[in-house]
Amino acid sequence: MVVLNKIYTRTGDKGDTALGNGQRVAKHSARVAAYGTVDECNATVGLARLHATGDMAARLAAIQNDLFDLGADLCRPEMEKDAEADYPPLRMAEAQVERLESEIDEMNAVIAPLRSFILPGGSALSAHLHLCRTVSRRAERLVVELASTESVNPAAVRFLNRLSDWFFVAGRVANDNGTSDVLWVPGANR
Repeated sequence: MVVLNKIYTRTGDKGDTALGNGQRVAKHSARVAAYGTVDECNATVGLARLHATGDMAARLAAIQNDLFDLGADLCRPEMEKDAEADYPPLRMAEAQVERLESEIDEMNAVIAPLRSFILPGGSALSAHLHLCRTVSRRAERLVVELASTESVNPAAVRFLNRLSDWFFVAGRVANDNGTSDVLWVPGANR
């Protein structure tokens, strides 16, 4: 269980922070940037949830929990040393990726195929979901960059890749299953 009775510790006042294994790194390190952007994505999902109801709200709540799991995974480097840890580190599981794929397929089944690119907008929920999509794409880029130099759970990368697709399709669902999508008109303002 997590107990936070003191919020500030002053241990990061010189620009470093502790990872999940206790190692201290610069706050601008690639790993901290990656899981910090995952946290930012989680905050955008919280904004989207303000406009969601029913099944969409429940799915967004599950995604927020998954994003915390992802942050826990990313803050703990050296997957090859997981067996030596005092407690089993939390790692993203392939089942989380598969759940996103299943939900994408389910949502996409009721939407007409795209015949144009769409602009973020339409309903408030859709606009927020598109913001979630772009932040999750940035998080994915940072995690992929991190994986080029350090060990990263491959399921974490796959999860972020599916997540941005999930937000795209969910944004269309939030626009009356795509009927209220805002279509891009190439060169419309020339």
